[in-house]
Amino acid sequence: MKVLGIESSCDETGVALYDTERGLLGHAVHTQVAMHEAYGGVVPELASRDHVRRLIPLLERVLAEAACTRRDIDAIAYTAGPGLAGALLVGASFAEALAMALAVPVLPVHHLEGHLLSPLLADEANAFSSDITPASGHESALKLCFPFIALLVSGGHTQLMRVARVGDYRLLGESLDDAAGEAFDKTAKLLGLGYPGGPALAKLAESGKPGRYKLPRPMLNSGDLSFSFSGLKTAVLTAARAQALSEADRADLAAEFQEAVTEVLAAKAVAACRQHQLSALVVAGGVGANRRLRQRLDEAMAKIGGRVFYPALELCTDNGAMIAFAGSQRLLQGEAPNRGGAFAVRPRWPLDQIP
Repeated sequence: MKVLGIESSCDETGVALYDTERGLLGHAVHTQVAMHEAYGGVVPELASRDHVRRLIPLLERVLAEAACTRRDIDAIAYTAGPGLAGALLVGASFAEALAMALAVPVLPVHHLEGHLLSPLLADEANAFSSDITPASGHESALKLCFPFIALLVSGGHTQLMRVARVGDYRLLGESLDDAAGEAFDKTAKLLGLGYPGGPALAKLAESGKPGRYKLPRPMLNSGDLSFSFSGLKTAVLTAARAQALSEADRADLAAEFQEAVTEVLAAKAVAACRQHQLSALVVAGGVGANRRLRQRLDEAMAKIGGRVFYPALELCTDNGAMIAFAGSQRLLQGEAPNRGGAFAVRPRWPLDQIP
């Protein structure tokens, strides 16, 4: 079964074709970073208009890469939420119209479900970020299987989930204010870095020395699995206002900020694995590409005999491949697709409330 995936929840337009027998046949992503850079953030109306322009060219590109035609598509999956309402409507209407024209089933998919299942798209060699091996007696952690703990870290979400199977997700903890990616972007802006701020801050941190500035580790010892990053951003602002920052100062402050965020994320993720006696941790979302976070998680999970699974780096950001894959898994387990032409999007859609 060949499933076309459409992703348009925010500022990336993603299209992909996934075959349940042969794997990922082709995928393409267009990012709007350059367009939104002048505004310092995503402008929803501009994002929606750009999705309209990109979908058909990306579809043709993916079909050419897969050596397929539109008639080879057996089903279509699209992101129905959460995300920007206008952007979601573009992808949803495109997918529904194409499905009607081709007389194939169409399935709305939760954006975050796509992210947390995306490591299953990678082959075993690419699913790991390091050569750290589990302790003796934990060889089962070498292969990702249900159940597992998922850490979703992006610009809009920081959540820990227990994943029992496809469609069975239990929220264990989430950010009470800013998501980790949002905190990275806002802190980058405070330090005079460009948009998107997260990657720029991580790059600056590579030349800095953590420890010179003392930043808090919010909720590190709270006893639960919740997160809070807005106070950390305020602490950076206070430190930055205390003196005129040189380039070395900015690098040290960026490094300490990154240490604070990754320490908390790693500690909470490992705590979730311990509490639920699970040795597999899936990390997904754009912040999952952060090298320091991956290093911390790999080391921490190895100490408890566990393993961390990541999507390929190119699939950490929003993409159609994860939507095609998530849709295929739901169709394989018998979920009824849309066939009537009526549809809706859900800009706010908790992951643990999907059917």
